[in-house]
Amino acid sequence: MNAPDRYERFVVPEGVSKVSYERDTKIINAATFTVEREDHTIGNILRMQLHRDENVLFAGYKLPHPLQYKILIRIQTTSQSSPMQAYNQAINDLDKELDHLKNAFEVELARHNASQQREF
Repeated sequence: MNAPDRYERFVVPEGVSKVSYERDTKIINAATFTVEREDHTIGNILRMQLHRDENVLFAGYKLPHPLQYKILIRIQTTSQSSPMQAYNQAINDLDKELDHLKNAFEVELARHNASQQREF
C-alpha cells in the first residue's frame, strides 16, 4: 500500500518540534501555529476555546492534507493581547477544564463503585 505507517500519525519525528509559531507579516497581531501529529479533535476544541477569549478577533484551523498529520491554527488578536498569549491562555484553560472533568468523573466512579459494593 501507499499509505504511511500508522505510527507516523502519532510520533513526532526527531528534530521536529510539536508546536511551531510563525508571525503574519501582513496582518497586525496575527500568527499561525503548526501543531504536529494532531487532527480535528485538538483543532476544533482549541478553536472553540480561543473564541471564548474576548481579545481574539479570529481563530480557525485547517488540516493541510489528509496524509499530513498536522494542523494549522490561525489566530488574530486585538492590540491588548498577542496570538502567543491567546494560544497559551487557551491551552491553560483547557488543561484546567480537563482536570475538572477528570476529577468529577473519578468522584462519580467512586460513588458508583461504593453503591455497587453495598448491594452485595
